[in-house]
Parts: sequence; structure tokens; C-alpha cells
Amino acid sequence: MRLSKPRVEPLEPTDWNDQQQEIMQRHIEVGEPKNIFKTLIRYPKLLKRWTVFANHILGKSSLPERERELIILRIGWLCRSGYEWSQHVEIGLKAGLTKAEIEQIKEGAANAQWSTVDKALLRATDELFNDAFIADETWAELKENFNEAQLMDIVFTVGNYNLVSMALNTLGVQLEPTTEDHFR
Repeated sequence: MRLSKPRVEPLEPTDWNDQQQEIMQRHIEVGEPKNIFKTLIRYPKLLKRWTVFANHILGKSSLPERERELIILRIGWLCRSGYEWSQHVEIGLKAGLTKAEIEQIKEGAANAQWSTVDKALLRATDELFNDAFIADETWAELKENFNEAQLMDIVFTVGNYNLVSMALNTLGVQLEPTTEDHFR
């Protein structure tokens, strides 16, 4: 975690107004809302509009879950977002990544254990992070394995989680007490 305490305090459910309660209803239905949502609910219009896009990326993307999580974990690592990384380690394991692969994500495409497809995804993530552009060679490799919608989802997944990591880091969103800190 970059900050040891929040810059923007999460708003507890007992302090939500009617509008906030309505927006957070779906989060309440699946259990205790995560700190990211309890922080962003301080700005209901932003949370409501961002959630539509974020739900596409996380739940309706054309990418297979494993590949999506590979990308999310890589951009979380590059952004040094302890919250993002720790949350998605658990999601990545459920999506089919192994513990060894999750450790290898920290090294990126340089690790020889990756398949050609995984290397291309990791390289694309690095290129978008470093240059806001996927190089022709990487794009050609991705194009051999992913359709047009998936190629777009790769770009938008990196972009969304880069944005989310910036917000988490800057706002100081802290891990929930029940979430293990995997960022080491």
C-alpha cells in the first residue's frame, strides 16, 4: 500500500443517504461492500457511471477470465497498486492462474515460462502502460490469437485498471481486514 491510511475515508453503510443506498444495493447483496466502493460512493454520480464500464471489463468482456486477470494483475503490479494486486490475486486464482504464474507476472514477458500468447498479453500491457500504444509486432501476435472485440477489450482492460490503480493509490483505499496483502 502506498499510503498507510486513506486520504478519502470510506463511507460506511450507516452513513449512506437514500441515493447512495440505492447505488450500493447490488454491492450489499453480495456481502460487505469493498472499500473501493465505500470510498467512491462519496461521489455517487462518478461511481454510478464508472460502474457501467467497469462491469463490462470485469463481467462482460470478450476475453477469457484467465487472460483478463493476467492483464489486470500486470497493470496493477506496474502501477504499484497493493489494493488492486491483492484483490485480483484471489480472483486470478479462481480464473485459472496458478500461484507460480501470479509470481511470474511481476517479471512480465521476460519470464521464459510464459506461452507465446501470455507473453504477448504481458508485453501489450507493458507497452500501453509505458507508451499508451501497442507496438506493431505485439499487435500482430495478439491478432493471431484474439478477435477484434477481444483486441479492443485488451486495450480497455489495461486502461480501466490503470485508472483504477491511480485512484486506489491516490485516494489511499486500504485493504479490507479480511483480504490478505499479496503485494510483496
